Amino acid sequence: MTEAEPNRRCALGAMIALGAAASAPAARAQACAPSARAAGRPGPKVWLDLDQQALDAAYDQSVWAPNLVQVVTRYISNSEAMRARLGGPTTMAYGPRRAERLHLYRTSEPDAPIFVFIHGGAWRSATAEDYAFPAEMITAAGAHFVGVDFDWVQDVGGDLNVLAAQVRRALAFVHGQAPGFSGDRDRIFVGGHSSGGHLTAVMLTTDWAALGLPSDVIKGAISLSGIYDLTPVRLSSRSGYIRFTDAVVAGLSPIQHVERVGAPVIVAFGSYDSPEIKRQAHAFADALKGAGKPVQLIEGEGYNHFELMETAANPFGAAGRVLLAQMSLQFPAP
Repeated sequence: MTEAEPNRRCALGAMIALGAAASAPAARAQACAPSARAAGRPGPKVWLDLDQQALDAAYDQSVWAPNLVQVVTRYISNSEAMRARLGGPTTMAYGPRRAERLHLYRTSEPDAPIFVFIHGGAWRSATAEDYAFPAEMITAAGAHFVGVDFDWVQDVGGDLNVLAAQVRRALAFVHGQAPGFSGDRDRIFVGGHSSGGHLTAVMLTTDWAALGLPSDVIKGAISLSGIYDLTPVRLSSRSGYIRFTDAVVAGLSPIQHVERVGAPVIVAFGSYDSPEIKRQAHAFADALKGAGKPVQLIEGEGYNHFELMETAANPFGAAGRVLLAQMSLQFPAP
């Protein structure tokens, strides 16, 4: 991590960049809308039927969520309110870098399942602390909640492989340390939002046996508004801060490795997500289904990219309900 570390908690400034593909001012989140595309003839197609302007907009979630600032501010305030009620987490280092930290919120249930959560932020912003608000529901239902921090991609030369390797090591650390916090290492579940949804799918398609862990170390996963094919992302303005090579696109596009998936998967998206996020969700679910893998495709009706994440903290919400069911938990815990 660079000396920019103290700025990681410049909360709103960082969170505004959650889904943005370009460094735009905060006002853009309020001003932009799908209809804001300049009038006139579209340019040459660069991906499917999208020209460059349309493709950039498809991977800039602020275009599709005019209430972005309001919602991500709620992430932070709800996380802070949760910690005021439950107390702060136990923080553990899974590696030597400043960002390589886990934040454990414990349930009172013994030998409990573990939910490992990977935050979003376009791979370049936000922290586990900002995304901790679902911990209250998860711990009340009888599972431990572990938030994962990792480097921002711009701090590691634009290399997504670094982030993927960090999250793999974090998950391996959780597996190894689980007995020490009364966690059941045989019931580890993983979830993530947006770019964290992408990393969740990367974890699902990891060859864990080659890393010395059980091949079925992940027992289930939920990806909220994730990305599963980096091919179009490489063509978008996100290439301005991510170093997309052929090897990165091939290795970190989960849709190309569905044969490795060994756990049930929930693929969720909001009805107000961008068309590309919706298309990616359908394509990944179809690929999983075609490979004979258990998958649920969930559309959160009436939710945009950022609002869908909030439903993961609600036991009756679009994501919370299916997440608890996947872990065989009820709310409140019996």
